[in-house]
Amino acid sequence: MGSFSCSYGQSFVRAENGQLNRAQTMLARSALRSRARELPRRCRVGTAHGIDGSRVGQHGQNECHAFHSRHAVPMRPPNVLHGCHRDTAWLAPSMNAMQIESLEVLRTVARHGSITSAARELRFTQSAVSRQIVVLEQEFGAQVFDRLPRGVALTEEGVCLLAHAEAVLDRLDAARRDLEALRGLGSGRIRVGAFPTAVAALVPRALGAFRETHPKVSLALLEGRTPDLLERLSAGDADIAVVSAAPDQPLDTGRYDLRHLLDEHLLVAVSRTHPLAHRRVVRLAELADDSFIPGSATDEDTLLRASLPPDFHPRTGIVAADWTGKLGCVAAGLGVALIPALARRAVPADIALLRLKSADSSVRRVFAATVAGRAKSAAATEFLTHLGHAASDI
Repeated sequence: MGSFSCSYGQSFVRAENGQLNRAQTMLARSALRSRARELPRRCRVGTAHGIDGSRVGQHGQNECHAFHSRHAVPMRPPNVLHGCHRDTAWLAPSMNAMQIESLEVLRTVARHGSITSAARELRFTQSAVSRQIVVLEQEFGAQVFDRLPRGVALTEEGVCLLAHAEAVLDRLDAARRDLEALRGLGSGRIRVGAFPTAVAALVPRALGAFRETHPKVSLALLEGRTPDLLERLSAGDADIAVVSAAPDQPLDTGRYDLRHLLDEHLLVAVSRTHPLAHRRVVRLAELADDSFIPGSATDEDTLLRASLPPDFHPRTGIVAADWTGKLGCVAAGLGVALIPALARRAVPADIALLRLKSADSSVRRVFAATVAGRAKSAAATEFLTHLGHAASDI
């Protein structure tokens, strides 16, 4: 037969579709112990190693090989750990072949102490339940029930197997409940990234509406610039990112699925004492003598450079990166500033907001981005709907 150097106490196998969990491993080991006890006695003496770690004599190899041929369940050699002989079939039962239904039959028969009563509850025929028990006993090489004049009773081996079977069934039931809760939005989480002005109104409105209808889903908000948000989205740190882009600078639709939410115009913020404060619409040329307050001293980082026509060269002086400081400077009459329309709610009462003529107006497109090809959770899918509603109301 060749040597077989794996002890059931030191080695276990992985199922064909992945590594066994702890409860399943215990079931497999229990079966191994039972089958080891069934080995012909001559397999336990001599020179070669048997499944239980004992030695097999030369004269017993033929009978031992015949036993293994009857009971072994072939597995792929890479699934056998700790260096088992690759030419020897592994004796653990294939977890793919083990039917969950058989474990449920075991639990139900044990609870009733009767095959007839169990068949009635399971809506099986009595013979079908009996066959399931026989198959289970053959699979594990153990007598699970004593057949009594009236009903059945678990054997010691049956008690052991039932404990592991119940653990497997309980975990599967928990998995079904958890998945159902996720699908029904009774649990789960949603992580939303957004650029700063989208956090002023758009995203909070959507989050508020979502929480009202799905209070058990946890919410998280990440704030950042569009490039950073997209990287975090790709890295799996966010489920959805609310991002923006100029029409001539489209986002990568190969990497991201984009849902258009709205087109955002820029407004001009002036103090209430400004000569144009009473106007609703202005031309950029009328602001040529005003000092614009950018958020950065570097041209390529400013909202001005990205938003204004190339032939308009605004005067700049004071720099204020924070929106609170920028609006404070505008209110004090130190200059004017470009304000995204989404931020209008954060503008204090002592500041007037003016629209630009269409020829001077700059537009940026706002999207809800998700990673292309990545499955969306039920929570993410529902939140996209709330985002769409919030965008249509702004």
